[in-house]
Amino acid sequence: MLSGLDHLVITVTDISRAVDFYSRVLGLEVRYRDGERVDLLLGDIALRLHWTATDVTPRAATPTPGSLDLCLRSLLPLEEVQRHLEALGVEVELGPVTRQGATGEITSLYLRDPDGNLLEISRPMKP
Repeated sequence: MLSGLDHLVITVTDISRAVDFYSRVLGLEVRYRDGERVDLLLGDIALRLHWTATDVTPRAATPTPGSLDLCLRSLLPLEEVQRHLEALGVEVELGPVTRQGATGEITSLYLRDPDGNLLEISRPMKP
């Protein structure tokens, strides 16, 4: 019945701060929809930023900044990702550590966005 994910909404307290983080730190392309919604392109999926004070409807019953726990796949080796984060002064909260991903074992780094959302950046384990 379902074939995949189109977009995922991330509730944020400051759109410009979130856009800066996700574009500068994670390299996502930005597509502005309006002043209260911005899409960050991740392959064929959009991470849609919604401002907490938006009147856009429908929306989640309790949109809460900092409540998301999201795992993203990296094209780069995690050592390069870690060096990039360090160069930008972004703290790695945990990792690299081994975890179980959707299709098998992964190695992951954990960090937080400006609203406290937990972001896991992962790579598949080498066979």
